[in-house]
Amino acid sequence: MQIDIIGVPLDFGAGRRGVDMGPSALRYAGLRQGLAALGHQVTDLGNISVPLLETCTMGDPHLKYMQPIVDVCQRLAERVNTSLEAGHLPLVLGGDHSLALGSVMGAAQGRRLGLIWLDAHGDFNTHETTPSGNIHGMPLAAICGLGAQELVTLGGRLREGAKVDPHNIAIVGVRDLDAREKPLLRASGVAVYSMETIDRLGINEVMHRAIEVASRGTDGIYLSLDLDGIDPMFAPGVGTPVPGGLTYREAHLAVELLAETGRLIGLDIVEVNPILDHRNTTGELAVQLALSACGKRIWQEL
Repeated sequence: MQIDIIGVPLDFGAGRRGVDMGPSALRYAGLRQGLAALGHQVTDLGNISVPLLETCTMGDPHLKYMQPIVDVCQRLAERVNTSLEAGHLPLVLGGDHSLALGSVMGAAQGRRLGLIWLDAHGDFNTHETTPSGNIHGMPLAAICGLGAQELVTLGGRLREGAKVDPHNIAIVGVRDLDAREKPLLRASGVAVYSMETIDRLGINEVMHRAIEVASRGTDGIYLSLDLDGIDPMFAPGVGTPVPGGLTYREAHLAVELLAETGRLIGLDIVEVNPILDHRNTTGELAVQLALSACGKRIWQEL
């Protein structure tokens, strides 16, 4: 497999600073070397250019730093689409989860995409429902065609409406939803598999259901993996930790099951915050999950 690593040192969408250093943390933890050891051809395309937050204007408090986020995501969408058109797998390193506006919308250009959103949060707010104004809580709603048109269309670059059919989207591991986000999500048609559902059914069954949702009539599956979907005991270096998340092994099995389908066409790894981490524990876990998503197994015959 040809894998293109794309860094996005973006922290405009989050409430806490530091995730702009996430791409460096993953590179430092040996991401490229690990992928190459699996037999993949790996090209590091460097980082998407991101301005300093201190040089930008916040703008609307319900859509903080919308314009610089849209500008970055426009460039990211182009690069992801170019990677996929070349038959490569784009591996996007964040940065906060607002970058999925660019990565997922880029992957959806000319393709019917399935999407698995592994996250503690729904990221399904709009400017009308957000309690914080932080855009990293809005990308999935925008991908489904909801919210500010600047986000939905990436500043007019893309058509209006959903870029991924909500009936081909599954959220896995959610356990923290905002009050006004819940009815919007319930009405959307997105499949939601909470931690309670995982506790009851097990991660194996939940992932099979999520994969079925994302595979139904699609050209491939995109995984957007927020490290706060994993319990902070294993992933302490995130800006919005929520207790009770996926265990180390549940997270690995989730991405291993997706890898086994052979339908993974792109991957985000977001919200690694080295400032809050302990000796790059979260960065190293993120790399190991990326390797599992790209085919690493302890015992191949199983």
